Amino acid sequence: MAITMRFLFRNINRAFYCSTSKHNINSNSEKTISSNNAIKDWRVELYDTMKILPNFISKKEEDILIQEVDPYMKRLRYEFSHWDNAIHGYRETEWKTWSKDSSQILDRVRRKAFSPEMIQLSLVHILDLAPEGWIKPHIDSIRFCGGIIAGLSLLSDSVMRLAMEGHEKECVACFLLPRRSLYIMSGVARYKYNHEILKSEESYFEGRHVPKGRRISIICRTEADLEVI
Repeated sequence: MAITMRFLFRNINRAFYCSTSKHNINSNSEKTISSNNAIKDWRVELYDTMKILPNFISKKEEDILIQEVDPYMKRLRYEFSHWDNAIHGYRETEWKTWSKDSSQILDRVRRKAFSPEMIQLSLVHILDLAPEGWIKPHIDSIRFCGGIIAGLSLLSDSVMRLAMEGHEKECVACFLLPRRSLYIMSGVARYKYNHEILKSEESYFEGRHVPKGRRISIICRTEADLEVI
């Protein structure tokens, strides 16, 4: 058991190394918050509720999705202000009706992210982030979506940084979102952590610069939980 736990924490620590420069973040981010009895180890909780699945779709499947959404997205203008000041350099829409091929891909996302009894939003969120765009730290409003958010990352690698609300300096971690990966955010990661997509010049993971180009994310969500609201 000791060997297993050492292996677990070694991999967690590696996954959580992040920086907005070539230097490490404050070493305090590797400590737990002893003052909060509800959090025995913030890294384990976050790792358990923020899942990254690399190569979830193939290049061919990415092309199918892009060919469907790109003609419409390119008719929109990139916006550099947002109603809640969360995104810079973006265009977005929501779709309900998809082609047969795209529907099969999204059905696979839904089966992976959601259990059968979960009520899902029928509208799929499409967010097109410009090469120079970024997403600012925020927690998605509980009025508009529920406890699980599942997003495909298309066209570009990027780095997502999560920081615990109220403990942004102590509990902060970065996750690499490779092109064609699926991220699934639930529980603690969904409700207790601000998340952001770093701008290209600040996008570092494990000390390595990860340039961000144009990024399209296709996001499926569960319905808002009235008990949480």
